[in-house]
Order: sequence, then C-alpha cells, then structure tokens
Amino acid sequence: MKWYLVKLVFRIVCGGGNHTAQFDVQVRLIFADDELHAFHKARLLGESDCLQKNIVGVQWKFIDVCELHALEECTDGAEVFASVKEEPNAELYIRSIQKTATQLLQRSLHQFTGLNNMALGT
Repeated sequence: MKWYLVKLVFRIVCGGGNHTAQFDVQVRLIFADDELHAFHKARLLGESDCLQKNIVGVQWKFIDVCELHALEECTDGAEVFASVKEEPNAELYIRSIQKTATQLLQRSLHQFTGLNNMALGT
C-alpha cells in the first residue's frame, strides 16, 4: 500500500445554472495498493462527496479524476504539488501572494496564542 495524490474536479451549479461555469478542483490523498485502485477509490470518493454536498439550490457534479501521482516518500518539506503560472502583472501577483501569506501568518498566530491562553486558563 502506498499514498497517491489525486486531483478531483467538480462542477458547481447554482439555481438554474444561468451563471459563469464554476469548478471546484480538489487535491486529495488516497491510500491504495496501486494506481488502478487509487484511481477507482478517488472516483468513488468524488461521487460520494457530491451526494453530501448537494443542497437546495446548489448542485455539485463530479466530473472526474484528472491527475494521479504516486508519492514515493513522505518527508518533511517534500514537494506534493507545483504549477507554473504566467501573470501579466508580476508586481500585482507578488503583492497578492505576500498579502495572503501575511493573513495566514496572522491567523496562525491568533490560533497559537488562543490555544496557549486556553492552556493557561486565561
């Protein structure tokens, strides 16, 4: 048995579907004997997720598994996903990334200090 990284694609349809097409792309971990089992397990996961996510006025449709990668070794700092993007405005993209990183740091610090305060009983 080994770990696989899979990418699942869902379509989200709101109301009558008279809107710009929306797709949810999810990267998931699957533990399976081989690629074939990982692929089928990922499909079953995607199909069952749709049943749980559908609510009145919003329909999730599982499209399919679009990527499957065997993870050779899980180690601290191992790369599990990478993509190359072309952006028309490099500075704007960099500022956006830095803003997101700052927000993540602030949220992490808030959670950390909140947990520490709870542990201290304050």
